[in-house]
Amino acid sequence: MPATTDLSAIVKAYDVRGVVPDQWDADVARALGAAFADVVAIPSGAASIVIGYDMRESSPELATAFGEGAAWRGVAVVHIGLCSTDGLYHASGALGLPGAMFTASHNPAEYNGIKMCHALARPVGQDTGLADVRRLAEQYLDEGIPAGGDEAATTSRETLTEYAELLRGLVDISGGRPLKVAIDAGNGMAGLTAPAVLSTAAGLPDLGLDIVPMYFELDGTFPNHEANPLDPANLVDLQATVVAQGADIGLAFDGDADRCFVVDERGVAMSPSAVTALVGLREVEKEKEAGREATVIHNLITSRSVPDLLGGAGARTVRTRVGHSFIKAQMAQENAVFGGEHSAHYYFRDFWFADTGMLAALHVLRALRDSEHPLSALSEMYTPYSASGEINSRIEDADAARQRVLAAFADDIASGEVVIDELDGLTFDHWHATPKWWFNLRSSNTEPLLRLNVEAEDEDIMEKIRDAVLAIVREGSAPGLEG
Repeated sequence: MPATTDLSAIVKAYDVRGVVPDQWDADVARALGAAFADVVAIPSGAASIVIGYDMRESSPELATAFGEGAAWRGVAVVHIGLCSTDGLYHASGALGLPGAMFTASHNPAEYNGIKMCHALARPVGQDTGLADVRRLAEQYLDEGIPAGGDEAATTSRETLTEYAELLRGLVDISGGRPLKVAIDAGNGMAGLTAPAVLSTAAGLPDLGLDIVPMYFELDGTFPNHEANPLDPANLVDLQATVVAQGADIGLAFDGDADRCFVVDERGVAMSPSAVTALVGLREVEKEKEAGREATVIHNLITSRSVPDLLGGAGARTVRTRVGHSFIKAQMAQENAVFGGEHSAHYYFRDFWFADTGMLAALHVLRALRDSEHPLSALSEMYTPYSASGEINSRIEDADAARQRVLAAFADDIASGEVVIDELDGLTFDHWHATPKWWFNLRSSNTEPLLRLNVEAEDEDIMEKIRDAVLAIVREGSAPGLEG
């Protein structure tokens, strides 16, 4: 009897991700497609699924095989071809179909993956079908995929224009002062979506933006830099171009173009927390004008400026754990109009509670067009505090490190001067007192890393807390700065 197939190395908590062909190939994709049809599509009554893919060399073959598996089980397939991840979410929402997006986001070229969703772009994770998809795919790889009757039809459909029209309808950025906009697509899918939404490539009217394109050529080998703007090294080219070209703003997208990072006219990166506050305030104002109460979701390591500013504008803010599955679930549960993460994922109720960096970019562009001030001035308005960013320390015994930090602050915790929160890792909160500061320690799920985020009312206090905590965390271990 053949050994039982084990897909645990590639089926993660929220998606599929692994090296092609070493860890998975078209046969695995075909089994996953069949399992997706059986676990997600058929029980929900969906007669079809929608499939899209990014610019990686392995994506077309894997997407085709996945569709073959679904069709073999009797579920029709709608292929939309090259698209961004939020383009796939749009298709899932607009067509009311479960979907699968073939992408490894910002991972290196040899990787590929699948982001799956239920109809209306609802996420498929370990607790919402992915674990069952994995188990059934393993069975199909061992025993073969049984036929589900007549093989279902496979069709193709173009959805890029509809995607661009929807986003433009949600935020009208026509008119206002002229803007020069530098855009770094990183050879990823923004090379397709940015010209469609922000220019005339999809046949839509000219918005009057002076676009400075960077690395728009779709190339899954990423010849210029990694398509991961969360790493400051990958923003350097955009920052230099903004200054050299005299651009008003710079936009950087990751490989599957669902995250957007913003650079001001000085070449300085605008924090995702500031973008969350800016976009959140715009969405809150829209809700208030419609006579509705506004709820905004943010994860626990976004800046305290987010709940401060949004709460001051009359919104109800809800704090959640780090991770898109948590924030999407909370968005739907609270009927939140908007959600933001420190990682530059931005979620919108008007976009089926899914994340779309392009819609966030439209909000920032509209705010800038309506303002007499440069983006740097807007950014400063939404960045009143000083933050460390995420600092990763390689620690073999993370629990021992956490206990050292707890011991160091034991007296302050006992007196109530410091409040401990265990929503996601450990948050040490001194925001209710003077001076104001907080920090969070979280363990990586996949590596021996402790992640530290610190924020304080000014730079001096932030640096003192940051350095003190790092010294405690790294005591007795080889120090290593990972981010």
